[in-house]
Amino acid sequence: MFAGRIMATVALVFGAASVAAAQTATQVVTFQVDAINEIAFSGAPSLVVNTATAGSAPTSATNVVATWAVTTNQTGALITASINAVMPAGLTLSANLAAPAGATSTGLQALSTVAVNLVTGITQVNAIALGVTYQLDATTAAGVVASTTRTVTYTITGGV
Repeated sequence: MFAGRIMATVALVFGAASVAAAQTATQVVTFQVDAINEIAFSGAPSLVVNTATAGSAPTSATNVVATWAVTTNQTGALITASINAVMPAGLTLSANLAAPAGATSTGLQALSTVAVNLVTGITQVNAIALGVTYQLDATTAAGVVASTTRTVTYTITGGV
């Protein structure tokens, strides 16, 4: 009888070995993040020069109703601006963009058909409701200029 019990125990041990072993598999996942450089502007600025102090040039007109936003995942991006046509004689249109954290504004810059830097050193940031200042300066030689427009083109150039 004792020998019969040993055989039954051995049979149970061998039976447990028939359970399936754990199995694993692997998969390679490829990913990337492309350069992101986005800017947007809102507001409808309007500038009218209509005053002067006797004996002085006309008073500059300033407008601060516009705002801008930026998203970049690069380092050292910059914003430039230009206008679509030369300003009439005696008039200068200038712009200034408030810089997002960590970047530098170049201050009020006269705009022309050649792009000028307005903000430099923009690094991995997203910011909204940043201030835009436009200024129109007129000399007396400008005379009377009927209402007209210029399109300001802002460009963000990515860093690295």
